[in-house]
Amino acid sequence: MRYRTLGDFRVGAIGLGAMPLSIEGRPEEKRAMATVHAALDAGVTLLDTADSYHLPGDEPGHNERLVARALATYGGDTGDVLVTTKGGRGRPADGSWTVTGSARHLKAAAEASLKRLGVEAIGLYQLHKPDPAVPFEESVGALRDLLDEGKIRFAGISNTDTDQIRRARAILGDRLVSVQNQYSPAARDSEAELRLCAELGIAFLPWSPLGGISRSSLDGPSQLEPEGFGAFHTVARAHGVSPQQVCLAWLLTLSPTVVPIPGASRPETIRDSARAADLALEAHEIHRLNAAADRP
Repeated sequence: MRYRTLGDFRVGAIGLGAMPLSIEGRPEEKRAMATVHAALDAGVTLLDTADSYHLPGDEPGHNERLVARALATYGGDTGDVLVTTKGGRGRPADGSWTVTGSARHLKAAAEASLKRLGVEAIGLYQLHKPDPAVPFEESVGALRDLLDEGKIRFAGISNTDTDQIRRARAILGDRLVSVQNQYSPAARDSEAELRLCAELGIAFLPWSPLGGISRSSLDGPSQLEPEGFGAFHTVARAHGVSPQQVCLAWLLTLSPTVVPIPGASRPETIRDSARAADLALEAHEIHRLNAAADRP
C-alpha cells in the first residue's frame, strides 16, 4: 500500500467508504465486520463514516458504532488508522437526506459521534454538506471551535465548491485538511475543486469514485453502464485486473492529494480496491483514460 498525507497524518492511498455497511441493502453484521477487517489487512488506514449512515428513520450512528466495533475486535494494530466522520445530515423515515448546519447542531452531533466512536478526539470531522439556511461561516466556525476544544484533530468539508473551500480555509487555515466531493469518470463536476485542493495541499477524497464503471466485476463479467467507459475495461484486461481497480489507480494519478474512498460491503471487494494503490499505469494508458473520462 502506498501512502498519502492528510494534514500531518499518513494514510493509505485508498480508503474505505463504510456507508454501504449500514444503509439499504446492508450486509449482516458478520460480513460487515469482516469487510472492515479485510480493509485493515490490506493496508487501508482511512475509514470514512457519518452519523447519518443508517436506515431511514433509524437511530443515527449505526455506521459509526459498527466501525468502532470492527476496530475494537481487530486482531492487529490500529494505531495508524484515521477514522473520519461527518455531521450535518439526517435520514428521516421517508428516506430523504436532510441538511442541518447550525453550530449548535454540529457541536451536539460531534459530541454524540465521539461517544459512539469511543475516542477522546475524532480523527477527522467533516461538515457533511453546507446548509443553505445557515451562513457557511457559522457551520465552519463550529469546526473551528471543536478544534480549539480538542474534540477533533482535523477538520474537513464535503460537497462544497471552490468559493466555500477558500472561505473555510480563511477560517481554519492549515487545520482544513480535506474536501470530500463526488468525483469519478462519470461525475467530474468537481474538477475545479480537485485542482484547488492540489494547489493548497488539501486532501481530496472522492466519494462514489467508481461512477461510470460497473459496480463490481467480482460478481461476474463486467458490464459497461450506459455512459460507457470502455477504456477502463480495456486497460484492465491488459493488466489482468478489474476495471474498478484501474479506475482507482487512475484517480491516484490526478493529484498527489487524491485519496479515493470506494464503498464496499464484502471483503473481496475492498481487497481488490486496495490493490489499486500498487497498480502502475503506463503514461499512454493514463492518456487514454483521461480521454475516456473527457478531462479538460
